[in-house]
Amino acid sequence: MSEQKAIEGVIEEPGGEGVTEGVSEEREQVGGAVVGREQVAGAAGEREQADGVVAEREQAGGAAVGVGQEPVPPASRATRASRPLRGALRWAAALAVFAVFGASTAYGVTRLERTDVPGLGTASDGRWDYPELVRPPLPEGRPAPFASSNKATAHYADLRALVLPAPRGATADKTLAVGHGWVKTGTFLDEYPLKDDRELLGGVFRDRGLRHIAARGWTTPDGTRTRIYLLQFGTGLVAGEVQQGEFAGYDHAPRTLRGAPSTELDGRFPETWQLPNVTHYAYDEPRPYGAEQVRQAYLLAGDVIGLVVQSRKGDARAVPFQQTVALQEELLG
Repeated sequence: MSEQKAIEGVIEEPGGEGVTEGVSEEREQVGGAVVGREQVAGAAGEREQADGVVAEREQAGGAAVGVGQEPVPPASRATRASRPLRGALRWAAALAVFAVFGASTAYGVTRLERTDVPGLGTASDGRWDYPELVRPPLPEGRPAPFASSNKATAHYADLRALVLPAPRGATADKTLAVGHGWVKTGTFLDEYPLKDDRELLGGVFRDRGLRHIAARGWTTPDGTRTRIYLLQFGTGLVAGEVQQGEFAGYDHAPRTLRGAPSTELDGRFPETWQLPNVTHYAYDEPRPYGAEQVRQAYLLAGDVIGLVVQSRKGDARAVPFQQTVALQEELLG
């Protein structure tokens, strides 16, 4: 239901400085031993030369090295004095990296659509406040419409309970509230202004065994009028044939609805909202509109064909229409 999309340092490589600091510390620790060996070597210089032992001095910048010792570079005063400065520079560089990363992340979030960020799809994007949707219970022993054991892909739950409820604050359409949720075939056919369409569809419904029609309608405070019809046939196979033959058009609606003399395929309808077991054909009325703009969508879910119609003086907004179609699909799926 819905639709729906969550959004959600710096590693320092070991470098030369660490080696220099370690060596300097080592030299400080062994400094006394180095001096002692130099004194011994000065006192017995001739004997060391006879034995072939030479004390290396002043290598690598003049540092004294004792017998059998590796050359130890001297600790540079500039190096030791600059440690705090380099540490500060490293912290500054790290903070700069984090600042750039944080700024780019914030920019990415602010560039997203509100509907892409969980929790931000609020009323400001035009959505309606629908009540929590709950599918009606199935009769005992009856499978769900798309269960593997349901070869007819039939909806065994009460069809009237599968019609999307009105959003909060809407006023019920009394013409669709009679008969405890059931409407006559003629009420549905009145959506089509052309007599030929009404007669043709009436004959198709009789021949293909239309069982009944559940419907609901309402008007929201902004003046948008919504009508939803669910037509149930004997099997999903029959409903699919009727849908393809009478209500499916690839670039425009095959039947003209009242107030919409021309239609075009609604290419802005999010395809990601398409459910696995439900198909829809959504159409929009192109400009210039008449007295009102009309949006419509035909749904097919197993043995049920649905029609969702929204109309509004001036223009019918896309977001509540897409929301209404998506929620109706979820109830049927």
